[in-house]
Amino acid sequence: MSINTIARFVGALLTIVIIAALFFVDRSTLPFSIWWIVGFGVGGALLAFVITPYITVVPYRWMREAAASDLVAAVIGLIVGLIISFLIAIPLANLPGIWGRMLPFVVTVVCGGLGVALAVQRKNDLSYLIQASFATRRAREREREEERQKEKEKESDKEHASQLQPVTQILLDTSAIIDGRIADISQTGFVSGALLVPRFVLNELQRIADSADTMRRNRGRRGLEMLNRLQKDTTVPIEITDADVEDVAEVDGKLVKMARTLHCPIITNDFNLNRVAELQGVKVLNINELANAVKPVLLPGEDIFIKIMQDGKELGQGVGYLDDGTMIVVEGGRQFMGMTIEVSVTRVLQTVAGRMIFAHPKQGTNGNSTSPLPPTKSR
Repeated sequence: MSINTIARFVGALLTIVIIAALFFVDRSTLPFSIWWIVGFGVGGALLAFVITPYITVVPYRWMREAAASDLVAAVIGLIVGLIISFLIAIPLANLPGIWGRMLPFVVTVVCGGLGVALAVQRKNDLSYLIQASFATRRAREREREEERQKEKEKESDKEHASQLQPVTQILLDTSAIIDGRIADISQTGFVSGALLVPRFVLNELQRIADSADTMRRNRGRRGLEMLNRLQKDTTVPIEITDADVEDVAEVDGKLVKMARTLHCPIITNDFNLNRVAELQGVKVLNINELANAVKPVLLPGEDIFIKIMQDGKELGQGVGYLDDGTMIVVEGGRQFMGMTIEVSVTRVLQTVAGRMIFAHPKQGTNGNSTSPLPPTKSR
């Protein structure tokens, strides 16, 4: 005898027992006679004989042979079917008598079976919905993670920006300190790094300040004043170092060798130190070259007002100066000595000492023509 036949007989017998038990337990509330109950029992037994294998043996075999995806879909469908049957069974349970007890059970079985069947048949669509849901959630989590990462990077960049960067050291020469313009340049923010003054440069400044020559003494004192001003200025830090170069006697040679050792540039106005340092591969920041680079450019043919201050080297030449110290050589300007006249630029000569401009008096200028205007550039 096959397992299906056994299941059919067992199902029919259980159906008869359940209907008989319901009749004897609550006979007073049943609206039917005993013959109706016998009919229900026979009909129920026949129905159970037919469908029992399909709700017992067939599902068991299917669960043994089904794939994991089918089982997952069946569980999901069963859960959904039971939830729906529970909602439907609430009003059915209020029916009187046997109907209030049988119909909820029938609805539960039917909804559970339909839920399993539909879920297995539509498992691909169900899998797609689940994957789409998880993909959306992962995408949101990924976006949140990227936002958090960007915030961390911004905070890290801020922390790196707030940390002190390695400071580049720049050696200061005696001539640059005495010149004094380095103090004004440092306040503009164009100097990046710490200004380094070796002890031997400071000693040389002190010797110049103690010189018997009035001019040298004034220059040395000016250099000491500039150092004091740089130390009070917080824009660019200045350091005094005791490092020395024992095997070199001259200050310029010490500076060049120290610059090569520290791999740092030198700020100077000394033309000879500039050339020697460049020959040895040391970078030089020449303040005179910087001043020449930022001077206003005068082109031949432009007119300017200039005061003739002294004689030129050639016969009849007069010499004047712009506000930035640029020399103006005026041909035939000697006759206007001490006067401010309008001149026309003829040529501009760039020399190692700076820019030199040649001009001649503008037509119509005579010995009595003066101008109250200061020497400025006119366009």
